[in-house]
Amino acid sequence: MEREARCSLAWLAWAWLLLGSGSFTEAEITCRASWAASLSPFRGKRTQQQPSPPPPLELPRGVSLGPRKSSLEQEGETLQGKASFEGWQAREAPQKPLAVGEAQHRGAAPQSAPQNQKDVGEARLGTMAALGAAQSLGKASLLSPAGQVRGESIPGRERRDLVGKGNTPLGKKRSRARRDSEQPSAPDAFGEERAHEGLNGGSSFTQGQRSARVQGKGSREEGRMGKLRAGGAAGGSEELRLTSTTFALNGDSAHNQAMVHWSGYNSSVILILTKLHDFNLGSVTESSLWRSTDYGTTYEKLNDKVGLKTVLSYLYVSPTNKRKIMLLSDPEVESSILISNDEGATYQKYRLSFYIQSLLFHPKQEDWILAYSIDQKLYSSMDFGRRWQIMHERITPNRFYWSVTGLDKEPDLVHMEARRTDGRAHYITCRIQECSETTRNGPFLHYIDVSSLVVQDEYIFIQVTDGGRANYYVSYKREPFMQIKLPKYSLPKDMHIISTDENQVFAAVQEWNQNDTYNLYISDTRGVYFTLALENVKSNRGLEGNVIIDLYEVAGIKGIFLANKKVEDQIKTFITYNKGRDWRLLQAPDSDLRGDPIHCLLPFCSLHLHLQISENPYTSGSISSKETVPGLLVATGNVGPELSYTEVGMFVSSDAGNSWRQIFEEEYSVWFLDWGGALVAMKHTSMPIRHVWVSFDEGRTWNKYGFTSAPLFVDGSLVEPGIETQIMTIFGHLSLRSEWQLIKVDYKSIFSRRCTKDDFQTWHLHNQGEPCVMGERKIYKKRKAGAWCSLTREYSRTVVSEPCICAEWDFECDYGYERHSNNQCIPAFWFNPSSQLKECSLGQSYLNSTGYRRIVSNNCTDGLQEKYAARSEQCPGKAPRGLHILTSTGKLVAEQGYNTTFIIRMEEGDLQRTNIQLDFGDGTAVSYANFSPIEDGIRHIYKSTGIFQVTAYAENNLGSDLAALFLHVVCPVERVDLRVPFVAIRNKEVNLTAVVWPSQSGTLTYFWWFGNNTKPFITLDSSISYTFTSEGMNTITVQVSAGSILIQDTKDIAVHEYFQSQLLSFSPNLDYHNPDIPEWREDIGRVIKRALVQVTGIPEEQVLVALFPGLPTSAELFILPHQNISDRRKGSESDLEQTVEILFNALNQNLVQFELKPGVEVIVYVTQLTLAPLVDSGAGHSSSAMLMLLSVVFVGLAVFLIYKFKRKIPWINIYAQVQHDKEQEMIGSVSQSENAPKISLSEFTDPEELMDKELDTRVIGSISTISNSESTKEIPNCTSV
Repeated sequence: MEREARCSLAWLAWAWLLLGSGSFTEAEITCRASWAASLSPFRGKRTQQQPSPPPPLELPRGVSLGPRKSSLEQEGETLQGKASFEGWQAREAPQKPLAVGEAQHRGAAPQSAPQNQKDVGEARLGTMAALGAAQSLGKASLLSPAGQVRGESIPGRERRDLVGKGNTPLGKKRSRARRDSEQPSAPDAFGEERAHEGLNGGSSFTQGQRSARVQGKGSREEGRMGKLRAGGAAGGSEELRLTSTTFALNGDSAHNQAMVHWSGYNSSVILILTKLHDFNLGSVTESSLWRSTDYGTTYEKLNDKVGLKTVLSYLYVSPTNKRKIMLLSDPEVESSILISNDEGATYQKYRLSFYIQSLLFHPKQEDWILAYSIDQKLYSSMDFGRRWQIMHERITPNRFYWSVTGLDKEPDLVHMEARRTDGRAHYITCRIQECSETTRNGPFLHYIDVSSLVVQDEYIFIQVTDGGRANYYVSYKREPFMQIKLPKYSLPKDMHIISTDENQVFAAVQEWNQNDTYNLYISDTRGVYFTLALENVKSNRGLEGNVIIDLYEVAGIKGIFLANKKVEDQIKTFITYNKGRDWRLLQAPDSDLRGDPIHCLLPFCSLHLHLQISENPYTSGSISSKETVPGLLVATGNVGPELSYTEVGMFVSSDAGNSWRQIFEEEYSVWFLDWGGALVAMKHTSMPIRHVWVSFDEGRTWNKYGFTSAPLFVDGSLVEPGIETQIMTIFGHLSLRSEWQLIKVDYKSIFSRRCTKDDFQTWHLHNQGEPCVMGERKIYKKRKAGAWCSLTREYSRTVVSEPCICAEWDFECDYGYERHSNNQCIPAFWFNPSSQLKECSLGQSYLNSTGYRRIVSNNCTDGLQEKYAARSEQCPGKAPRGLHILTSTGKLVAEQGYNTTFIIRMEEGDLQRTNIQLDFGDGTAVSYANFSPIEDGIRHIYKSTGIFQVTAYAENNLGSDLAALFLHVVCPVERVDLRVPFVAIRNKEVNLTAVVWPSQSGTLTYFWWFGNNTKPFITLDSSISYTFTSEGMNTITVQVSAGSILIQDTKDIAVHEYFQSQLLSFSPNLDYHNPDIPEWREDIGRVIKRALVQVTGIPEEQVLVALFPGLPTSAELFILPHQNISDRRKGSESDLEQTVEILFNALNQNLVQFELKPGVEVIVYVTQLTLAPLVDSGAGHSSSAMLMLLSVVFVGLAVFLIYKFKRKIPWINIYAQVQHDKEQEMIGSVSQSENAPKISLSEFTDPEELMDKELDTRVIGSISTISNSESTKEIPNCTSV
């Protein structure tokens, strides 16, 4: 279908009229989808089947199309009557991976509106371009949705800072930075203080006599233009004038934004929504709605019809029925929509329960809409927004798509990228009326990278990152996904899908050794195998951080592309006529505007062009072409050794880029009128203007016309989006504080008559004289240059086409082959052609590539077709080679009790005649006669944890191959408990243990962190010994890693030179309230400590109470020395004895007690030794346990008698570091299962006496340890199988 036909359905020009300083970003509206990347990993087109209202544009009040100055000239400059143009702004919520911005490809940019589903302008920055949105795939990402009728994200939500951005006007002097990426500037300081000036109603500016053509006074260039006119201005006193009318939007002088809808196509209705955007509040505070029914001659204010108190923020129009209008209220005031079925004459208001961020209209059904809310929920409506139902609660921004006609079975099917609660994304589909958990389908079984789903024409793209490397997958015509094959060592850092037109994928890949350039690749029909088309194409970043690829497709002629390539640090423009197979430099014009010859010798000098398309519909961009005028290109550029960003001019080509002429020495915006038969140019200037230039002979001669009586600061222009495109609306203001001025310019009067057959001529497409382009000879029917006639609606450019004989330039290298200097395609060093035979079985035949493939869409016949065509050959038998085994997830860790899927790959061999055996390493194995049953993998469930060697063995009658991997099967760990002593002695080794639940968790890795150390100790054992060298509180953290799970526990340990401790017991009522969990023990410990301190007055830092796990409830009391007194050991030990005496007195007198809850008093005792049976921590008592208890009692009595004889204190544990010749020793604390007799404090040995005598100590352990008794709770096991 022709591009113009695609655009004939509807065209919607939106704009934000913004008060600020600066000028237009360079952009242009087009019916062709833009190439803008958006996947944070996988980027692609953001448009789909039918045109949606393009996003609201920021058109500044007082923008002047003037010369762009260098960054130094711009600093500190305040321009009167200038504002900044924001352009097409993406307002979706922030994403990244793809952390990466959108990529945009510069495409053909006809002024007609989009119609075909591929040509819909997308509601994102830089989406109005020829080939559709390109999206980043690599590091980033892939594509943006193609062909969708997607509305812009609502302004003033997450993108409140959009307005006010801009720069000084465009022009002759331009800095590189400002040329490529416009920087924001502050809004006009006078934006809210302008007086209510302007015209009341409308005024007209009539046409003068055409015979009185007079060259008006203008710039030096305008003087030169007069000399170049073939039918130039003769003498006279009157200037040429255009029929125009002016209307001022009275009462809206304070409004600094506006949106314009002009549907065209036999409709005279124009809607304008003006708003006052408060930059401090970040919201809209006032709005006005204007409507014209006479092509903009007059306007009516409709505030009373939408509600005087209603504040509007956005406007949408159904792409399939222009009579249906939707207005959104500002969410800061209320969430509602207003719907009109009569082109905005009347409205009905409906409340919403959510806030809309973006809309997506169905390409065929005028009432079907998808709405994306600011909280990432997706809603659907089947009655044009009157009722809504939720489809999914977690959808990635702008990753939802309507079905594609002819590919999806159901018209109401929606493709979505849904998010799980853990943040992972997956691809699902469902119907809008039947979208529930049970009806959702998953076309791709595994998780995908966030923001990587793209549904674009016949293709669906996704990205999956594994092991730090991105893998890209494509589905062609809804077939199973296949991995995209790039050259083996391209190793992409970033990837963007440029185009999916003509059953082929055009991609830009940034390889591992590139930073600011990309390589262009082109695919086969299925989008799987890619070959190199051009290296080192220039790229830069757009306003939104999106990647912009300097690539442009010429409209109307397939196969012609322009690209800016980096060659030895110079940027040069190249052109191809066979879709990237061959590229050459552009031939510079023979002469300049003065007629002087230009001496420019290839390859040292050539013509270089800026390939930026327009990012808004108010300027024409730096390059443009139109399908209805094939071969005509207008572009900004320069002649020289490389592309310049300072001295630029305007150039035109009438023969599809073979030859060029210079038309201006400065930058102009150029629009196509009347199917491209006439060109209108408006100069970029910061000064008010009142003239435009018109050419009827493809830019060879120009005539100057006045369009207004008073000079106007121009904000921008819109060409009528209808069939004939002979009406233009110019937006601007007379002064800084004037009202909005809307000037309707009617060009119909300058066309003297309708065109007849005598007004047309034929034009032969060629490539430097070669008539065969893309395998065809084409003859186009064009209007003769200089014919001042208008085309009729029935006009059809007649194309005579016949196939050519196939030549070498009709073939490109096949996948895995590279073109060498002798123009031959030779296999790359990494490519083995025989590796493609693994699907071929002995006795069958296959197509053996010759290393060449005919370019997709090339229509040549015969000639070299037979020589380069793939040949049918018999499949040779081959032994298996290159056998690989891996898991479906790519990980070497599996979970016990769950399915593990093994994938077996073989580089060479007969898949149909090779036996395969897989040994899982746990005593089970499976065998298959061939690879057919295992294409989707082999599943197995491991019933135990451990490390298993999985072995794959492939064999046929010609040989065999073996592959193995070691799989770690683990049970997910649930928690870890770090077992450490409460107190330790300095410079004494401490044993630390991590107890993991469940206990059978497989291979675990332990990371031990001590204090502020930045490097951990790593062990495979759950225990570790450590020596603390400094006193005070020390923190220990253990982390346990099991597969992808990492858990940790942290404990504190007090380290001192010496300390004393005593076991404590409690009144029995405490056991009843003991839940036996760590948190409860910590809280009770603090309560006991507080009670001890309150009763005895001992400093809090000298007391530490730690409860033991299990029942009966018991604890250990630690009495610590004063801080920083270790040097006065003898005196401090005496102080410690006094502290102990005070504590024991309090405990023996039952003074230490606390209230657990109202009515529950708990008394704390010193643990006593008794012959009464102990309470076992198990479920019952056993005779062996009783014998052990009796043994402990007798041993305790023996120890008591020995200590009594030696005048030692048996019931107090003394921990000290004694400097003797022998090894340091200490007495361990009494076990929880032991008891000690109650002794009065009067029997305590004098501390000095005790120190004078040799300590005859018995080594029990080096630290105070936790009792070995465990909780009565059963330790959970891993998932049972």
